[in-house]
Amino acid sequence: MDEIRVPIYLISGFLESGKTSFLNFTLQQDYFCIEGKTLLILCEEGEEEYDMEALKLTNTVVEIIEKEEDLTPERLMAMDIIHQPERVIIEYNGMWLVSKFEQMKLPEGWGIEQEITCVDASTFQMYMNNMKSIFMDMARNADMVVFNRCKQDDPLPAYRRSIKVVNQRAEVIFEDEEGELDDIFQDEMPFDINAPVIEILPEDYGIWFVDAMDHPDTYVGKTVRFKGRALKPRGMGSRFFVPGRTAMTCCADDTTFLGYVCKSSVAPALREGQWVEVTAKVAFENRMEYQGEGIVLYADQVEPCAPLEEEMVYFN
Repeated sequence: MDEIRVPIYLISGFLESGKTSFLNFTLQQDYFCIEGKTLLILCEEGEEEYDMEALKLTNTVVEIIEKEEDLTPERLMAMDIIHQPERVIIEYNGMWLVSKFEQMKLPEGWGIEQEITCVDASTFQMYMNNMKSIFMDMARNADMVVFNRCKQDDPLPAYRRSIKVVNQRAEVIFEDEEGELDDIFQDEMPFDINAPVIEILPEDYGIWFVDAMDHPDTYVGKTVRFKGRALKPRGMGSRFFVPGRTAMTCCADDTTFLGYVCKSSVAPALREGQWVEVTAKVAFENRMEYQGEGIVLYADQVEPCAPLEEEMVYFN
């Protein structure tokens, strides 16, 4: 990959999701008052407005793109020539596919440094019910997803799992009017994490998978039991397989498999796609499949079992 000379910070989210408020706050922070010109490209105008005097103090120039067809490589090239920015911030239109911009040819030296998706928690469920595919397109490669306007009775753990199933590496942040919320996931597990064997019921598999990914220390050294299908990717070694479940992200044609690497003496005898019940001790190790550290299961027992009536994991 070519070295990024002009980093792009891409801020996405539906209308009134808090993108402008987020950027107004960010642009006025001391750590952002750095040398060089900032190019702010606005692709959507909401009720919140920018403080133009404050933008001048941070050497920020503004370009407005009103139509999706006007956001072209040629237009970006012209902006690069005119402004010669040190960095670019794009407030992206919530109804435009982020993936289209991600695939666009950019001016030489430009590159996406960070993607942030803003979400209004009060309208999240409505958008998930009606525009799920567009939202998942925003979240799929986001480095950070910020839920704002959160309330105490919002099902925030479920919101978090909805993001993690489509983008496991995303940092998910929740904020109310006072700022970032802490400790919102305590005591939410529907299983006993202190039991000699943690029984993961089929309907709780997605909850366990995401929690183990985010809080591996909670499970390291403990034993879990769950049912799933066995996948046997090439290159893992004959004694390894991946037991797990399929999760729907935005539609029946857009799914992902959720599973952790598992070592077992019976792995060579398993068939691809076979349903099994796994009882395994949890470890956290460096694995090539994770390109770093991740959960590794050491199975004490792997028994064939009947397929689950509902194979799919849902996060709605």
